[in-house]
Amino acid sequence: MRVLGVDPGTAITGYGVIETGNGTPGMGRLVECGVLRFGRNNSLPHRLAELHHEIALLIRRHQPAVLALEDAFYHKNVRTTLVLGHARGVILLAAQQAELDIAQYAPAMIKKTVVGAGGAPKSQVAAMVARLLHLKHAPKPADAADGVAVALTYIIRS
Repeated sequence: MRVLGVDPGTAITGYGVIETGNGTPGMGRLVECGVLRFGRNNSLPHRLAELHHEIALLIRRHQPAVLALEDAFYHKNVRTTLVLGHARGVILLAAQQAELDIAQYAPAMIKKTVVGAGGAPKSQVAAMVARLLHLKHAPKPADAADGVAVALTYIIRS
């Protein structure tokens, strides 16, 4: 089974694909991870359309059974929270169109599941991702490691 984990954003979205089962050891095998970057100078609707397109391509390429998504968090800046909600919406739409199972986790739950502490810094999350998946180096940039951590959260909690 493949799990696509996504750390949403309208400028940078991190993702990770993990395969479990079929004799894969431990938590599974990292298939791919990376970031999707969207021009900050482009309009929000344009960036959201790009995000939907890129997530749909990832889904078609990797054929995951599940899309695991970081849930919205409350930011001091209300606009930031609203824009993040738009990004989550187009990601959820792409997953629903592909008829994937969908799991959503709060940021603190992801950190607690992967690291053991809900307030862990990004560097600790990246280090534990590398350790759990037996990688020589933590995925970079940090947004990619976060996407992998979201996928790991689904695997660990299932």
